[in-house]
Amino acid sequence: MNSIYHEFALLLMVSAVIGAIAVRLRQPLLVAYIVVGIVVGPAVLGWVSAHDQIDLLAQIGITVLLFVVGLKLDLKHIRHIGPVALATGLGQLGFTIVFGFFIILALGKGWLEALYVAVALTFSSTIIIVKLLSDKRELDSLHGRIAVGFLIVQDLAVVIAMMVMSGLGGMGEEGTSGGMLALTLLVRLGGAALLLYVLMRYVLPRIVDTLARSQELLLIFAIAWGTALAALGETAGFSKEAGAFIAGFSLASTAYREAISARLASIRDFLLLFFFIDLGSKLDFSTLGDEIGTSIVLSLFVLIGNPLIVMAIMGTMGYRKRTGFLAGLTVAQISEFSIVFVAMGISLGHVGNSALGLTTLVGLITIALSSYMILYSQHLYAWLAPWLGMFERRHPFRELAVEHAHRDGVRPDVIVFGLGRYGSRLAHALKQQDIQVLGVDFDPEVVRAQQNHGMNAHFGDGEAPDFVESLPLKDVPWVVSTLPDHASNQALLHALTLNHFNGHIAIVARDETEAEHLAHLDQVEVLHPFNQAADFAALDLAARIASAELSPAKESP
Repeated sequence: MNSIYHEFALLLMVSAVIGAIAVRLRQPLLVAYIVVGIVVGPAVLGWVSAHDQIDLLAQIGITVLLFVVGLKLDLKHIRHIGPVALATGLGQLGFTIVFGFFIILALGKGWLEALYVAVALTFSSTIIIVKLLSDKRELDSLHGRIAVGFLIVQDLAVVIAMMVMSGLGGMGEEGTSGGMLALTLLVRLGGAALLLYVLMRYVLPRIVDTLARSQELLLIFAIAWGTALAALGETAGFSKEAGAFIAGFSLASTAYREAISARLASIRDFLLLFFFIDLGSKLDFSTLGDEIGTSIVLSLFVLIGNPLIVMAIMGTMGYRKRTGFLAGLTVAQISEFSIVFVAMGISLGHVGNSALGLTTLVGLITIALSSYMILYSQHLYAWLAPWLGMFERRHPFRELAVEHAHRDGVRPDVIVFGLGRYGSRLAHALKQQDIQVLGVDFDPEVVRAQQNHGMNAHFGDGEAPDFVESLPLKDVPWVVSTLPDHASNQALLHALTLNHFNGHIAIVARDETEAEHLAHLDQVEVLHPFNQAADFAALDLAARIASAELSPAKESP
Protein backbone atom coordinates (compact mmCIF):
# COMPACT_ATOMS: atom_id res chain seq x y z
CA MET A 1 0.00 0.00 0.00
CA ASN A 2 1.17 3.53 -0.74
CA SER A 3 -0.04 4.89 2.59
CA ILE A 4 -2.10 4.03 5.64
CA TYR A 5 -4.85 6.33 4.36
CA HIS A 6 -5.08 4.37 1.11
CA GLU A 7 -5.14 1.14 3.08
CA PHE A 8 -8.03 2.32 5.24
CA ALA A 9 -9.96 3.53 2.19
CA LEU A 10 -9.57 0.11 0.57
CA LEU A 11 -10.60 -1.68 3.79
CA LEU A 12 -13.76 0.39 4.04
CA MET A 13 -14.64 -0.24 0.40
CA VAL A 14 -14.11 -4.01 0.73
CA SER A 15 -16.18 -3.95 3.95
CA ALA A 16 -19.02 -2.17 2.18
CA VAL A 17 -19.04 -4.70 -0.68
CA ILE A 18 -18.88 -7.83 1.51
CA GLY A 19 -21.36 -6.24 3.93
CA ALA A 20 -23.81 -5.72 1.06
CA ILE A 21 -23.46 -9.40 0.14
CA ALA A 22 -24.11 -10.38 3.77
CA VAL A 23 -27.25 -8.23 3.92
CA ARG A 24 -28.42 -9.84 0.70
CA LEU A 25 -27.89 -13.24 2.31
CA ARG A 26 -29.73 -11.98 5.44
CA GLN A 27 -26.63 -12.41 7.60
CA PRO A 28 -25.49 -10.11 10.46
CA LEU A 29 -22.76 -7.68 9.49
CA LEU A 30 -20.29 -8.90 12.10
CA VAL A 31 -19.99 -12.14 10.09
CA ALA A 32 -19.14 -10.03 7.05
CA TYR A 33 -16.57 -8.03 9.00
CA ILE A 34 -14.73 -11.16 10.19
CA VAL A 35 -14.72 -12.42 6.60
CA VAL A 36 -13.25 -9.07 5.53
CA GLY A 37 -10.46 -9.49 8.09
CA ILE A 38 -9.72 -12.99 6.79
CA VAL A 39 -9.75 -11.87 3.14
CA VAL A 40 -7.47 -8.84 3.60
CA GLY A 41 -5.26 -10.60 6.19
CA PRO A 42 -2.09 -12.61 5.61
CA ALA A 43 -4.06 -15.82 5.02
CA VAL A 44 -5.49 -14.55 1.70
CA LEU A 45 -4.54 -11.15 0.20
CA GLY A 46 -2.15 -9.78 2.83
CA TRP A 47 -3.29 -6.17 2.47
CA VAL A 48 -3.21 -5.25 6.17
CA SER A 49 -0.03 -3.54 7.36
CA ALA A 50 -1.41 -0.82 9.67
CA HIS A 51 -1.84 -3.23 12.56
CA ASP A 52 -1.18 -0.65 15.29
CA GLN A 53 -3.73 1.84 13.95
CA ILE A 54 -6.39 -0.83 13.42
CA ASP A 55 -5.71 -2.29 16.87
CA LEU A 56 -6.18 1.14 18.50
CA LEU A 57 -9.51 1.69 16.73
CA ALA A 58 -10.53 -1.86 17.69
CA GLN A 59 -9.83 -1.18 21.38
CA ILE A 60 -11.84 2.05 21.29
CA GLY A 61 -14.65 0.14 19.54
CA ILE A 62 -14.78 -2.43 22.34
CA THR A 63 -14.77 0.39 24.88
CA VAL A 64 -17.75 2.05 23.20
CA LEU A 65 -19.55 -1.32 22.88
CA LEU A 66 -19.26 -2.09 26.61
CA PHE A 67 -20.10 1.52 27.46
CA VAL A 68 -23.37 1.30 25.48
CA VAL A 69 -24.24 -2.03 27.13
CA GLY A 70 -23.75 -0.47 30.56
CA LEU A 71 -25.75 2.55 29.48
CA LYS A 72 -28.78 0.39 28.67
CA LEU A 73 -28.80 -1.45 32.01
CA ASP A 74 -30.88 0.98 34.02
CA LEU A 75 -31.45 -0.21 37.60
CA LYS A 76 -35.20 0.26 37.14
CA HIS A 77 -35.19 -2.17 34.19
CA ILE A 78 -33.05 -4.69 36.05
CA ARG A 79 -35.50 -4.69 38.97
CA HIS A 80 -38.34 -5.51 36.59
CA ILE A 81 -36.74 -8.60 35.04
CA GLY A 82 -39.47 -11.20 35.31
CA PRO A 83 -39.02 -14.50 37.15
CA VAL A 84 -39.32 -16.42 33.88
CA ALA A 85 -36.57 -14.40 32.18
CA LEU A 86 -34.37 -14.65 35.28
CA ALA A 87 -34.86 -18.39 35.71
CA THR A 88 -34.39 -19.05 32.01
CA GLY A 89 -31.30 -16.84 31.77
CA LEU A 90 -29.61 -18.32 34.84
CA GLY A 91 -30.61 -21.86 33.90
CA GLN A 92 -29.20 -21.53 30.40
CA LEU A 93 -25.99 -19.96 31.74
CA GLY A 94 -25.46 -22.74 34.28
CA PHE A 95 -26.27 -25.54 31.82
CA THR A 96 -23.98 -24.21 29.08
CA ILE A 97 -21.04 -23.49 31.39
CA VAL A 98 -21.13 -26.86 33.21
CA PHE A 99 -21.80 -29.14 30.24
CA GLY A 100 -19.68 -27.04 27.87
CA PHE A 101 -16.75 -27.18 30.29
CA PHE A 102 -16.76 -30.98 30.45
CA ILE A 103 -17.26 -31.33 26.69
CA ILE A 104 -14.26 -29.09 26.02
CA LEU A 105 -12.16 -30.98 28.59
CA ALA A 106 -13.12 -34.24 26.86
CA LEU A 107 -11.94 -32.72 23.56
CA GLY A 108 -8.45 -32.36 25.00
CA LYS A 109 -8.27 -28.73 26.14
CA GLY A 110 -6.76 -27.48 29.40
CA TRP A 111 -9.05 -26.56 32.29
CA LEU A 112 -8.54 -22.79 32.06
CA GLU A 113 -9.10 -22.69 28.30
CA ALA A 114 -12.13 -24.96 28.76
CA LEU A 115 -13.52 -22.56 31.38
CA TYR A 116 -13.03 -19.49 29.16
CA VAL A 117 -14.57 -21.09 26.08
CA ALA A 118 -17.46 -22.62 28.10
CA VAL A 119 -18.31 -19.20 29.55
CA ALA A 120 -18.02 -17.66 26.07
CA LEU A 121 -20.56 -20.20 24.73
CA THR A 122 -23.25 -18.86 27.08
CA PHE A 123 -23.57 -15.36 25.63
CA SER A 124 -26.02 -14.51 22.84
CA SER A 125 -25.87 -11.37 20.74
CA THR A 126 -28.40 -8.82 21.97
CA ILE A 127 -27.79 -6.64 18.90
CA ILE A 128 -28.47 -9.46 16.42
CA ILE A 129 -31.47 -10.95 18.22
CA VAL A 130 -33.22 -7.63 18.81
CA LYS A 131 -32.65 -6.73 15.13
CA LEU A 132 -34.05 -10.05 13.88
CA LEU A 133 -37.06 -9.97 16.20
CA SER A 134 -37.72 -6.34 15.29
CA ASP A 135 -37.60 -7.14 11.56
CA LYS A 136 -40.12 -9.94 12.16
CA ARG A 137 -42.28 -7.65 14.35
CA GLU A 138 -41.92 -10.11 17.24
CA LEU A 139 -40.10 -7.87 19.69
CA ASP A 140 -43.31 -7.14 21.62
CA SER A 141 -44.56 -10.73 21.46
CA LEU A 142 -44.54 -12.99 24.50
CA HIS A 143 -41.44 -14.94 23.44
CA GLY A 144 -39.76 -11.72 22.31
CA ARG A 145 -40.19 -10.05 25.70
CA ILE A 146 -38.97 -13.16 27.52
CA ALA A 147 -35.94 -13.35 25.20
CA VAL A 148 -35.04 -9.70 25.83
CA GLY A 149 -35.34 -10.38 29.56
CA PHE A 150 -32.83 -13.21 29.61
CA LEU A 151 -30.55 -11.29 27.23
CA ILE A 152 -30.32 -8.65 29.98
CA VAL A 153 -29.37 -11.44 32.40
CA GLN A 154 -26.66 -12.54 29.94
CA ASP A 155 -25.34 -8.98 29.58
CA LEU A 156 -24.99 -8.75 33.34
CA ALA A 157 -23.31 -12.14 33.42
CA VAL A 158 -20.72 -11.27 30.76
CA VAL A 159 -19.67 -8.14 32.65
CA ILE A 160 -19.45 -10.00 35.96
CA ALA A 161 -17.39 -12.70 34.24
CA MET A 162 -15.06 -10.07 32.76
CA MET A 163 -14.59 -8.37 36.10
CA VAL A 164 -13.93 -11.65 37.93
CA MET A 165 -11.51 -13.06 35.35
CA SER A 166 -9.68 -9.75 34.90
CA GLY A 167 -9.50 -9.39 38.68
CA LEU A 168 -7.79 -12.79 38.78
CA GLY A 169 -5.00 -11.55 36.55
CA GLY A 170 -2.37 -13.14 38.77
CA MET A 171 -3.89 -16.60 38.40
CA GLY A 172 -1.21 -19.19 37.95
CA GLU A 173 1.68 -17.01 39.18
CA GLU A 174 4.03 -18.58 41.67
CA GLY A 175 3.66 -17.45 45.28
CA THR A 176 0.11 -16.22 44.79
CA SER A 177 -2.43 -18.18 46.80
CA GLY A 178 -6.07 -18.55 45.82
CA GLY A 179 -7.18 -17.02 49.12
CA MET A 180 -5.04 -13.93 48.56
CA LEU A 181 -6.37 -13.54 45.03
CA ALA A 182 -9.97 -13.79 46.26
CA LEU A 183 -9.35 -11.29 49.06
CA THR A 184 -7.67 -8.83 46.69
CA LEU A 185 -10.54 -9.20 44.22
CA LEU A 186 -13.17 -8.53 46.90
CA VAL A 187 -11.31 -5.41 48.08
CA ARG A 188 -11.06 -4.05 44.55
CA LEU A 189 -14.71 -4.85 43.78
CA GLY A 190 -15.77 -3.14 47.01
CA GLY A 191 -13.71 -0.08 46.19
CA ALA A 192 -15.15 0.07 42.67
CA ALA A 193 -18.72 -0.24 44.01
CA LEU A 194 -18.14 2.55 46.54
CA LEU A 195 -16.62 4.85 43.93
CA LEU A 196 -19.48 4.11 41.54
CA TYR A 197 -22.09 4.91 44.20
CA VAL A 198 -20.50 8.27 45.04
CA LEU A 199 -20.21 9.23 41.38
CA MET A 200 -23.79 8.21 40.51
CA ARG A 201 -25.25 9.83 43.61
CA TYR A 202 -23.41 13.14 43.91
CA VAL A 203 -21.15 13.92 40.94
CA LEU A 204 -22.32 12.70 37.54
CA PRO A 205 -25.92 14.04 37.57
CA ARG A 206 -24.69 17.62 38.02
CA ILE A 207 -21.97 17.28 35.39
CA VAL A 208 -24.30 15.72 32.82
CA ASP A 209 -27.03 18.32 33.44
CA THR A 210 -24.50 21.05 32.65
CA LEU A 211 -23.02 19.37 29.57
CA ALA A 212 -26.43 18.40 28.14
CA ARG A 213 -26.94 21.99 26.98
CA SER A 214 -24.78 20.98 24.01
CA GLN A 215 -25.52 17.61 22.40
CA GLU A 216 -22.10 17.57 20.74
CA LEU A 217 -20.36 18.19 24.06
CA LEU A 218 -22.47 15.50 25.73
CA LEU A 219 -21.30 12.98 23.11
CA ILE A 220 -17.64 13.96 23.57
CA PHE A 221 -18.01 13.64 27.34
CA ALA A 222 -19.60 10.19 27.01
CA ILE A 223 -16.69 8.88 24.92
CA ALA A 224 -14.15 10.59 27.19
CA TRP A 225 -15.80 9.15 30.29
CA GLY A 226 -15.91 5.67 28.79
CA THR A 227 -12.26 5.65 27.71
CA ALA A 228 -11.12 7.25 31.01
CA LEU A 229 -12.79 4.60 33.17
CA ALA A 230 -11.58 1.88 30.77
CA ALA A 231 -8.02 3.07 31.35
CA LEU A 232 -8.66 3.35 35.09
CA GLY A 233 -10.12 -0.16 35.16
CA GLU A 234 -6.99 -1.54 33.53
CA THR A 235 -4.78 0.37 35.97
CA ALA A 236 -6.80 -0.96 38.92
CA GLY A 237 -6.11 -4.53 37.86
CA PHE A 238 -9.38 -5.25 36.08
CA SER A 239 -9.72 -4.70 32.34
CA LYS A 240 -10.59 -1.94 29.91
CA GLU A 241 -13.82 -3.79 29.13
CA ALA A 242 -14.96 -3.83 32.76
CA GLY A 243 -14.08 -0.16 33.20
CA ALA A 244 -15.98 0.82 30.06
CA PHE A 245 -19.09 -1.04 31.24
CA ILE A 246 -18.97 0.69 34.64
CA ALA A 247 -18.67 4.04 32.87
CA GLY A 248 -21.85 3.37 30.90
CA PHE A 249 -23.68 1.92 33.89
CA SER A 250 -22.86 5.04 35.93
CA LEU A 251 -24.85 7.13 33.41
CA ALA A 252 -27.71 4.62 32.93
CA SER A 253 -29.95 6.28 35.51
CA THR A 254 -29.65 9.78 34.05
CA ALA A 255 -32.32 11.34 31.88
CA TYR A 256 -29.90 11.55 28.95
CA ARG A 257 -29.00 7.89 28.52
CA GLU A 258 -31.26 7.37 25.49
CA ALA A 259 -29.85 10.45 23.74
CA ILE A 260 -26.28 9.33 24.43
CA SER A 261 -27.00 5.75 23.38
CA ALA A 262 -28.63 6.83 20.11
CA ARG A 263 -25.68 9.03 19.17
CA LEU A 264 -23.13 6.36 20.09
CA ALA A 265 -24.80 3.54 18.14
CA SER A 266 -23.34 4.51 14.74
CA ILE A 267 -19.91 5.23 16.25
CA ARG A 268 -19.98 1.82 17.96
CA ASP A 269 -20.87 0.00 14.74
CA PHE A 270 -18.16 1.82 12.77
CA LEU A 271 -15.41 1.15 15.31
CA LEU A 272 -16.42 -2.49 15.81
CA LEU A 273 -15.71 -2.97 12.11
CA PHE A 274 -12.02 -2.57 12.92
CA PHE A 275 -12.21 -4.99 15.84
CA PHE A 276 -13.53 -7.77 13.62
CA ILE A 277 -11.15 -6.87 10.78
CA ASP A 278 -8.29 -7.02 13.28
CA LEU A 279 -9.61 -10.34 14.59
CA GLY A 280 -9.96 -11.89 11.14
CA SER A 281 -6.54 -10.68 10.01
CA LYS A 282 -4.85 -12.24 13.06
CA LEU A 283 -6.42 -15.70 12.80
CA ASP A 284 -3.68 -18.30 12.44
CA PHE A 285 -4.91 -20.69 9.80
CA SER A 286 -1.96 -23.01 10.33
CA THR A 287 -3.49 -24.03 13.69
CA LEU A 288 -7.12 -23.21 12.91
CA GLY A 289 -7.55 -26.37 10.87
CA ASP A 290 -6.97 -28.44 14.00
CA GLU A 291 -9.98 -26.73 15.64
CA ILE A 292 -12.55 -27.47 12.92
CA GLY A 293 -13.76 -30.72 14.48
CA THR A 294 -13.94 -29.18 17.95
CA SER A 295 -15.76 -26.11 16.61
CA ILE A 296 -18.38 -28.29 14.89
CA VAL A 297 -19.04 -30.24 18.12
CA LEU A 298 -19.37 -27.03 20.17
CA SER A 299 -21.52 -25.39 17.49
CA LEU A 300 -23.97 -28.30 17.60
CA PHE A 301 -23.98 -28.02 21.39
CA VAL A 302 -24.93 -24.33 21.16
CA LEU A 303 -27.40 -24.73 18.28
CA ILE A 304 -29.24 -27.64 19.91
CA GLY A 305 -28.38 -27.67 23.62
CA ASN A 306 -29.11 -24.02 24.43
CA PRO A 307 -32.62 -23.99 22.87
CA LEU A 308 -33.44 -27.34 24.54
CA ILE A 309 -32.60 -26.11 28.04
CA VAL A 310 -34.63 -22.92 27.48
CA MET A 311 -37.60 -24.99 26.29
CA ALA A 312 -37.28 -27.33 29.27
CA ILE A 313 -37.21 -24.45 31.78
CA MET A 314 -40.09 -22.58 30.15
CA GLY A 315 -42.15 -25.76 29.84
CA THR A 316 -41.62 -26.48 33.54
CA MET A 317 -42.73 -22.92 34.35
CA GLY A 318 -46.03 -23.41 32.51
CA TYR A 319 -45.49 -22.18 28.95
CA ARG A 320 -46.53 -23.94 25.79
CA LYS A 321 -43.97 -25.64 23.57
CA ARG A 322 -44.35 -23.02 20.84
CA THR A 323 -43.46 -20.13 23.17
CA GLY A 324 -40.48 -22.07 24.55
CA PHE A 325 -39.29 -23.03 21.08
CA LEU A 326 -39.41 -19.49 19.68
CA ALA A 327 -37.67 -18.07 22.75
CA GLY A 328 -35.11 -20.88 22.75
CA LEU A 329 -34.01 -20.17 19.19
CA THR A 330 -32.70 -16.78 20.30
CA VAL A 331 -29.90 -18.43 22.33
CA ALA A 332 -28.77 -20.78 19.54
CA GLN A 333 -25.67 -18.69 18.90
CA ILE A 334 -22.74 -17.01 20.59
CA SER A 335 -22.09 -13.30 20.35
CA GLU A 336 -19.50 -10.62 19.81
CA PHE A 337 -19.12 -10.58 23.60
CA SER A 338 -17.91 -14.18 23.47
CA ILE A 339 -15.04 -13.15 21.19
CA VAL A 340 -14.32 -10.04 23.28
CA PHE A 341 -14.27 -12.15 26.46
CA VAL A 342 -11.75 -14.66 25.09
CA ALA A 343 -9.65 -11.85 23.57
CA MET A 344 -9.50 -10.32 27.05
CA GLY A 345 -8.27 -13.69 28.37
CA ILE A 346 -5.41 -13.57 25.86
CA SER A 347 -4.41 -10.07 26.98
CA LEU A 348 -4.40 -11.30 30.60
CA GLY A 349 -2.23 -14.27 29.70
CA HIS A 350 -4.83 -16.83 30.73
CA VAL A 351 -5.37 -18.49 27.32
CA GLY A 352 -3.62 -18.67 23.96
CA ASN A 353 -4.63 -17.67 20.44
CA SER A 354 -6.06 -21.13 19.77
CA ALA A 355 -8.94 -20.39 22.16
CA LEU A 356 -9.78 -17.22 20.25
CA GLY A 357 -9.65 -19.04 16.92
CA LEU A 358 -11.93 -21.78 18.26
CA THR A 359 -14.42 -19.24 19.66
CA THR A 360 -14.42 -17.30 16.39
CA LEU A 361 -15.16 -20.43 14.36
CA VAL A 362 -18.04 -21.36 16.67
CA GLY A 363 -19.29 -17.77 16.40
CA LEU A 364 -19.26 -17.80 12.59
CA ILE A 365 -21.09 -21.15 12.43
CA THR A 366 -23.73 -20.47 15.09
CA ILE A 367 -24.47 -16.86 14.12
CA ALA A 368 -24.87 -17.77 10.45
CA LEU A 369 -27.14 -20.77 11.09
CA SER A 370 -29.17 -19.33 13.98
CA SER A 371 -29.99 -16.21 11.96
CA TYR A 372 -31.83 -18.39 9.45
CA MET A 373 -33.37 -20.43 12.28
CA ILE A 374 -34.86 -17.25 13.79
CA LEU A 375 -35.94 -15.84 10.42
CA TYR A 376 -37.76 -19.06 9.50
CA SER A 377 -38.81 -20.01 13.04
CA GLN A 378 -42.48 -20.52 12.13
CA HIS A 379 -41.65 -23.04 9.38
CA LEU A 380 -39.14 -24.76 11.66
CA TYR A 381 -41.70 -25.02 14.44
CA ALA A 382 -44.35 -26.44 12.09
CA TRP A 383 -41.85 -29.14 11.08
CA LEU A 384 -40.66 -30.01 14.61
CA ALA A 385 -43.90 -29.51 16.58
CA PRO A 386 -44.86 -33.23 16.69
CA TRP A 387 -41.62 -34.02 18.56
CA LEU A 388 -41.74 -31.12 21.03
CA GLY A 389 -44.56 -32.37 23.24
CA MET A 390 -42.14 -33.40 26.00
CA PHE A 391 -41.36 -29.70 26.58
CA GLU A 392 -44.96 -28.82 27.44
CA ARG A 393 -46.89 -29.66 30.60
CA ARG A 394 -50.20 -31.41 30.33
CA HIS A 395 -51.66 -28.15 31.63
CA PRO A 396 -49.45 -25.17 30.66
CA PHE A 397 -50.97 -23.06 33.43
CA ARG A 398 -49.32 -19.70 32.65
CA GLU A 399 -50.96 -19.56 29.25
CA LEU A 400 -54.11 -21.48 30.13
CA ALA A 401 -54.84 -19.00 32.93
CA VAL A 402 -56.40 -16.57 30.50
CA GLU A 403 -57.59 -19.00 27.83
CA HIS A 404 -61.08 -19.49 29.21
CA ALA A 405 -61.46 -16.14 30.98
CA HIS A 406 -64.24 -13.67 30.18
CA ARG A 407 -65.92 -15.76 27.50
CA ASP A 408 -69.54 -14.97 26.75
CA GLY A 409 -72.22 -16.67 24.67
CA VAL A 410 -72.80 -13.85 22.15
CA ARG A 411 -71.99 -14.80 18.57
CA PRO A 412 -69.32 -12.41 17.26
CA ASP A 413 -69.69 -10.47 14.03
CA VAL A 414 -65.91 -10.24 13.59
CA ILE A 415 -63.03 -12.35 14.89
CA VAL A 416 -59.77 -10.40 14.99
CA PHE A 417 -56.58 -12.47 15.13
CA GLY A 418 -53.69 -10.48 16.61
CA LEU A 419 -54.30 -7.81 19.26
CA GLY A 420 -51.23 -5.66 18.75
CA ARG A 421 -51.46 -1.90 18.31
CA TYR A 422 -53.39 -2.07 15.03
CA GLY A 423 -55.49 -5.12 15.89
CA SER A 424 -56.58 -3.85 19.31
CA ARG A 425 -57.39 -0.39 17.94
CA LEU A 426 -59.44 -1.95 15.14
CA ALA A 427 -61.29 -4.23 17.57
CA HIS A 428 -62.18 -1.39 19.97
CA ALA A 429 -63.27 0.85 17.09
CA LEU A 430 -65.60 -1.89 15.79
CA LYS A 431 -66.95 -2.42 19.30
CA GLN A 432 -67.80 1.30 19.53
CA GLN A 433 -69.94 0.79 16.41
CA ASP A 434 -71.99 -1.85 18.31
CA ILE A 435 -70.32 -4.67 16.38
CA GLN A 436 -69.70 -7.85 18.38
CA VAL A 437 -65.95 -8.53 18.29
CA LEU A 438 -63.94 -11.53 19.48
CA GLY A 439 -60.20 -10.90 19.77
CA VAL A 440 -57.62 -13.69 19.65
CA ASP A 441 -53.94 -13.42 20.58
CA PHE A 442 -51.14 -15.82 21.54
CA ASP A 443 -49.76 -13.52 24.24
CA PRO A 444 -51.56 -14.10 27.59
CA GLU A 445 -50.53 -10.68 28.91
CA VAL A 446 -52.05 -8.95 25.88
CA VAL A 447 -55.25 -11.00 26.25
CA ARG A 448 -55.50 -10.16 29.95
CA ALA A 449 -54.95 -6.44 29.25
CA GLN A 450 -57.67 -6.40 26.57
CA GLN A 451 -60.07 -8.28 28.84
CA ASN A 452 -59.46 -5.65 31.52
CA HIS A 453 -60.46 -3.02 28.93
CA GLY A 454 -63.77 -4.80 28.30
CA MET A 455 -62.75 -6.72 25.18
CA ASN A 456 -64.05 -10.25 24.60
CA ALA A 457 -60.59 -11.73 24.07
CA HIS A 458 -59.44 -15.35 23.90
CA PHE A 459 -55.96 -16.73 24.31
CA GLY A 460 -54.89 -19.10 21.56
CA ASP A 461 -52.75 -19.87 18.53
CA GLY A 462 -54.42 -18.87 15.28
CA GLU A 463 -52.05 -21.17 13.40
CA ALA A 464 -53.32 -24.29 15.21
CA PRO A 465 -56.33 -25.95 13.51
CA ASP A 466 -57.45 -27.53 16.82
CA PHE A 467 -57.72 -24.12 18.49
CA VAL A 468 -59.43 -22.51 15.49
CA GLU A 469 -61.96 -25.35 15.61
CA SER A 470 -62.84 -24.34 19.21
CA LEU A 471 -63.87 -20.84 18.09
CA PRO A 472 -67.51 -19.96 17.25
CA LEU A 473 -66.86 -19.82 13.49
CA LYS A 474 -70.33 -20.86 12.38
CA ASP A 475 -72.21 -17.96 10.76
CA VAL A 476 -69.45 -15.44 11.65
CA PRO A 477 -69.45 -12.93 8.75
CA TRP A 478 -65.82 -11.75 9.00
CA VAL A 479 -62.38 -12.88 10.13
CA VAL A 480 -59.65 -10.24 10.22
CA SER A 481 -55.98 -11.16 10.59
CA THR A 482 -53.38 -8.64 11.78
CA LEU A 483 -50.73 -11.36 12.26
CA PRO A 484 -47.24 -10.01 11.54
CA ASP A 485 -45.86 -12.30 8.83
CA HIS A 486 -46.91 -14.14 5.69
CA ALA A 487 -46.23 -17.63 7.11
CA SER A 488 -48.55 -17.02 10.08
CA ASN A 489 -51.33 -15.79 7.79
CA GLN A 490 -50.94 -18.82 5.53
CA ALA A 491 -51.20 -21.13 8.55
CA LEU A 492 -54.34 -19.30 9.72
CA LEU A 493 -55.93 -19.59 6.26
CA HIS A 494 -55.12 -23.30 6.24
CA ALA A 495 -56.73 -23.72 9.68
CA LEU A 496 -59.85 -21.81 8.55
CA THR A 497 -60.09 -23.96 5.42
CA LEU A 498 -59.83 -27.18 7.45
CA ASN A 499 -62.69 -25.94 9.64
CA HIS A 500 -64.85 -25.02 6.61
CA PHE A 501 -65.09 -21.29 7.36
CA ASN A 502 -67.41 -19.71 4.75
CA GLY A 503 -67.31 -16.05 5.75
CA HIS A 504 -65.18 -13.18 4.49
CA ILE A 505 -61.47 -12.91 5.33
CA ALA A 506 -59.46 -9.69 5.55
CA ILE A 507 -55.69 -9.66 6.11
CA VAL A 508 -53.52 -6.67 6.99
CA ALA A 509 -50.54 -6.13 4.67
CA ARG A 510 -47.59 -4.37 6.32
CA ASP A 511 -45.80 -3.57 3.05
CA GLU A 512 -46.18 -3.87 -0.72
CA THR A 513 -44.32 -7.19 -0.92
CA GLU A 514 -46.71 -8.78 1.54
CA ALA A 515 -49.66 -7.24 -0.31
CA GLU A 516 -48.48 -8.87 -3.55
CA HIS A 517 -48.33 -12.28 -1.85
CA LEU A 518 -51.83 -11.85 -0.41
CA ALA A 519 -53.28 -10.58 -3.70
CA HIS A 520 -52.85 -14.06 -5.22
CA LEU A 521 -55.04 -15.69 -2.56
CA ASP A 522 -58.69 -16.34 -3.34
CA GLN A 523 -61.48 -14.85 -1.20
CA VAL A 524 -59.09 -12.64 0.75
CA GLU A 525 -59.46 -8.88 1.05
CA VAL A 526 -56.19 -7.05 1.66
CA LEU A 527 -56.13 -4.15 4.12
CA HIS A 528 -53.46 -1.48 3.65
CA PRO A 529 -53.29 0.37 7.00
CA PHE A 530 -50.46 2.70 6.04
CA ASN A 531 -51.98 3.58 2.67
CA GLN A 532 -55.42 4.08 4.20
CA ALA A 533 -54.01 6.25 6.98
CA ALA A 534 -52.14 8.38 4.42
CA ASP A 535 -55.24 8.70 2.21
CA PHE A 536 -57.38 9.73 5.19
CA ALA A 537 -54.77 12.26 6.33
CA ALA A 538 -54.56 13.69 2.80
CA LEU A 539 -58.36 14.10 2.58
CA ASP A 540 -58.52 15.68 6.02
CA LEU A 541 -55.65 18.06 5.28
CA ALA A 542 -57.15 19.00 1.89
CA ALA A 543 -60.48 19.79 3.57
CA ARG A 544 -58.73 21.98 6.13
CA ILE A 545 -56.84 23.84 3.40
CA ALA A 546 -60.03 24.39 1.39
CA SER A 547 -61.85 25.57 4.51
CA ALA A 548 -59.07 28.04 5.27
CA GLU A 549 -59.14 29.41 1.72
CA LEU A 550 -62.93 29.86 1.77
CA SER A 551 -63.11 31.53 5.17
CA PRO A 552 -62.97 35.38 5.07
CA ALA A 553 -59.64 36.89 6.08
CA LYS A 554 -59.63 38.76 9.35
CA GLU A 555 -59.44 42.54 9.00
CA SER A 556 -56.32 44.19 10.30
CA PRO A 557 -56.92 46.60 13.21
